[in-house]
Amino acid sequence: MILELLNLFWIFFKIGLFTFGGGYAMIPLIEEEIVGGGYVSQSLLYDFIGIAESTPGPIAINMATFIGTNQHGVLGAMAATIGVALPSFIIILSIATLGSKFLNSRIVNEAFKGLKPAVIGLILSVSFGLMIRGIFPNIDFSKLIFEFAGFNFKNLIILTLVFTLVFIRKKISPVQIIGISALLGMIVYSVF
Repeated sequence: MILELLNLFWIFFKIGLFTFGGGYAMIPLIEEEIVGGGYVSQSLLYDFIGIAESTPGPIAINMATFIGTNQHGVLGAMAATIGVALPSFIIILSIATLGSKFLNSRIVNEAFKGLKPAVIGLILSVSFGLMIRGIFPNIDFSKLIFEFAGFNFKNLIILTLVFTLVFIRKKISPVQIIGISALLGMIVYSVF
């Protein structure tokens, strides 16, 4: 039981540490770790998302609490909730300790500029995914169209479209390429 609680803590600690942009940006990583790890089914995860959105408080904390409770009761809720909140606490405490030198650093500002498109992509991906799954709850589009003999055609489609766009428009910035790739990824992976 203790190892399972530590594993749940570690999963949510990683989610809290490596996700920028708030709770909605965490949902794809939560889905990857929790559904992919076999902790809950995808339909139960989307039920948790609906509950977490309708209850007061940050969605990431609510999601961690619900999933932790589902897995190991009150101790699971505590492990998951502390796990997801602790990285933010440590980062904010470090920033407060370092003060304005850290926030005014050119490297930090450039890093945040680079993270913005990824955060927007994650949030839009969740939005499209929830919308499509709400409209078509019983259809698994990913297996219906894009998986054939173990080959993932989604990545090939995105790569082909981005390559074609770059080939046609010679003067396109890397930020625009990343944004377009993120948008195509959201559409292809959410819809299909």
